[in-house]
Amino acid sequence: MMADVATESVPRERIVSLARDWIGTPYLHQASRRGAGADCLGLIRGLYRDLYGAEPETPPAYTPDWAEATGEETLIAAAGRHLQPIALDEAAPGDVVLFRFNPSSPAKHAALLSASDRMIHAYGGRRVCESYLAPWWRRRLAAAFAFPGALPWRNSP
Repeated sequence: MMADVATESVPRERIVSLARDWIGTPYLHQASRRGAGADCLGLIRGLYRDLYGAEPETPPAYTPDWAEATGEETLIAAAGRHLQPIALDEAAPGDVVLFRFNPSSPAKHAALLSASDRMIHAYGGRRVCESYLAPWWRRRLAAAFAFPGALPWRNSP
């Protein structure tokens, strides 16, 4: 049974700590198993399971070019159904950020902020890693979301 995410408080430090447990997981398209394989969405799905016990929905099968093929904001819509939308300039460690690789394309990549200038994510050819939120990535930010019940960060990250 899934926890009542509407009333459960989640420390952001715990969210980041859980995400760091995924570091080193091989990239595997559509997968979401810590240590075995994950893509960017699989990492966020796995964190949701780690925090609340179950996923709120199972995503349909998707191809690597799903965003370009459909032209729809599928990722932003799904995040909005289960996470709390926040302004990009309010995103903090423990929040999910979504990226567009092209200004005219739908958001297609997800990551978890681990510090104001760092993120944890999975992408093709790499294991889940923590990397610098470089200007290249910042220019592509499309949306930000908080996990339900996320508490303020206790100390500066």
